[in-house]
Amino acid sequence: MPQNQFQRMIFALITVVITVHAYVFYSLFVVNAATLTAVTGTASVPDAIAANGGVYMFGNYLPVWTVVLIEFAFAYTLEVVMGSPCSFRLARRLFDPQKTHPVLFETAIICATVALMCPSMSFLAAIFYYPYYGGFNFFALLADWLKLVCFNLPFAFFTQLFFIQPFVRTLFKLIFRKRKSAATPAEAKQPESENLADGENSVK
Repeated sequence: MPQNQFQRMIFALITVVITVHAYVFYSLFVVNAATLTAVTGTASVPDAIAANGGVYMFGNYLPVWTVVLIEFAFAYTLEVVMGSPCSFRLARRLFDPQKTHPVLFETAIICATVALMCPSMSFLAAIFYYPYYGGFNFFALLADWLKLVCFNLPFAFFTQLFFIQPFVRTLFKLIFRKRKSAATPAEAKQPESENLADGENSVK
């Protein structure tokens, strides 16, 4: 688990890179696939994107890689500033990290992160993808936000809990294995639950 600010930044970076790509795929190929193909009269999502000249965002059609970069920038900033520290504090209010099994405490952090990040990123997505060509209506924006939360929350919960976070933790351990093996005997014997209490973990 991350033990200092640098490790927490790397942990958040890995998480956000994977999550943003997963969400862009989910949004384009699962949630909006039928609409994209119907509007463009194409047989597949890639053909629909090509026919439109990109993905609709901010009232224009942008290349997919531009959409990924924009979502990554906002998601990473939000994760570092709000998601990671606040999720740790919320989990610590319910569970004592020194007395709770690490797996249970990590699960609590994941759930708290999803509860914070999913509505936040869904609200940003509602702004990014709002149909500005038809004018702007605040209540329509709120409706789009609630719709996106309903679509994204189940996907976020199950993918983060069962797929993304286990993979990120495995990759993180491989990256920082040398540092862990070089720790002093006293550090090596320190329970993982105490390590969790030393700093706020970053989970998406």
